[in-house]
Amino acid sequence: MPAAAPTILATSMSLAPRRGGPYDAAAGPVIDLALELAGRPDRPRITYLGTATGDDPVRVAGFYGAFAGSDVRTSHLSLFPMPTVADVRAHLLAQDVVWVGGGSVAALLAVWRVHGVDAVFREAWQAGVVLAGVSAGSLCWHAGGTTDSFGPDLRPVTDGLGLLPHSNGVHHDSEPQRRPVYHRLVADGTLPAGYATDDGVGLVYRGTELVEAVSDRPGAGAYRVERGPDGGAVERVIRPRRLA
Repeated sequence: MPAAAPTILATSMSLAPRRGGPYDAAAGPVIDLALELAGRPDRPRITYLGTATGDDPVRVAGFYGAFAGSDVRTSHLSLFPMPTVADVRAHLLAQDVVWVGGGSVAALLAVWRVHGVDAVFREAWQAGVVLAGVSAGSLCWHAGGTTDSFGPDLRPVTDGLGLLPHSNGVHHDSEPQRRPVYHRLVADGTLPAGYATDDGVGLVYRGTELVEAVSDRPGAGAYRVERGPDGGAVERVIRPRRLA
């Protein structure tokens, strides 16, 4: 069953880590939420896109491992060196949830556009496929945000897919540049007003409206950031709902 309305789950929230190293993970609460947003279908379909890390096969394997033994039907769409499915549009429209991994959002957007995936995602979103992801997989759905795609100093990306008209800040609490750079770019009009997430926090959008923030850990927050009357940035805390 597709989601009741176009739905995006944009996060700074990864799969749940296990003890086998950085690529050993369990599905965790963020995937439980994504499946809930998709209407809890029987034997749900979820596909992984690792475009932002060059379709790293180790990360792809880690994604499959996270669902081992479950009734979730997993797949992946890699675009290097060529698409791994014959019909990208049909593949994406057949999913209940799409999960986009982190990495370089600039590279992700460029490669998606070369392959026409950007247009397919708009169609999938409108058809009720839940679009979800972490970091670059959060930024991509928005109008823009801050990125380290170009080097260690954060720069703006202003050509996101724009399914959501807001800007987006990720890792708001864990990387020292994130908050001040995001504030400056919203204040000077480079980015529109938007929403930021601490690590472990996600944003649930129905259509283009934020309906709630969620978290997999205590003490983490989401934030509304907009330009204030004095030309600076104003940040308002949004308390997330804690996921089980």
